[in-house]
Amino acid sequence: MKLQRTTIALTATLVLLGGCANMSQEQQDTAKGAGIGAVGGAVIGGLIGGKSGAAAGAAIGGVGGAVAGNIWSKKMQDKQAAMEQSTKGTGIDVSRTPDNQLKVNVPSDSGFAVGKADVQPQLRNVLDSFSSGLTNDPNMLITVIGHTDSSGTDAINNPLSVNRAQSVKDYLVSRGVPASRIAIAGEGSRQPVADNSTAAGRAQNRRVEIFLREPQAPAKT
Repeated sequence: MKLQRTTIALTATLVLLGGCANMSQEQQDTAKGAGIGAVGGAVIGGLIGGKSGAAAGAAIGGVGGAVAGNIWSKKMQDKQAAMEQSTKGTGIDVSRTPDNQLKVNVPSDSGFAVGKADVQPQLRNVLDSFSSGLTNDPNMLITVIGHTDSSGTDAINNPLSVNRAQSVKDYLVSRGVPASRIAIAGEGSRQPVADNSTAAGRAQNRRVEIFLREPQAPAKT
């Protein structure tokens, strides 16, 4: 019963900490991680050592959870904010992935002409913002993945998706980002995110995804 009350109290603390409106994203992640770690530690500690074990487990779990929760660095937060600002009104989406990468999703209509791999002016402006600050940061790694809709054959779609990813890489390199830090891949039509039977769906599937990560984040595969 005491263990149950401890768990409930810690869970309530987690909710309160994670929901503070005046906390930065980094602080919220740290608080949430600490709360989750504390709850888990209390449960395990209580099962092993009763009340004293629950208290010790909560303390240890809280520290571990705080470290784990605080893996979205200030640098990544700033980069996301800058990209969100530079892509307003472009149809390009910026988000944080579950594995703590910054993802920039570029629909074909926002970056390339139909059937072409040349980077369009609107995308160049976005890539200028994306590359800003990366030239002097050897720790940031980039993956660019090209996608197409299901129109046409694999013989056309596969190289087109690779060529679009390569065009993005070439542009970033021209802006001073070392080529060795940029990986590319082309998925053709194999990874649709919408229904290829509609024009709107095909437009969503024609895209380039750009992922930015710090070394401790797992690579996008």
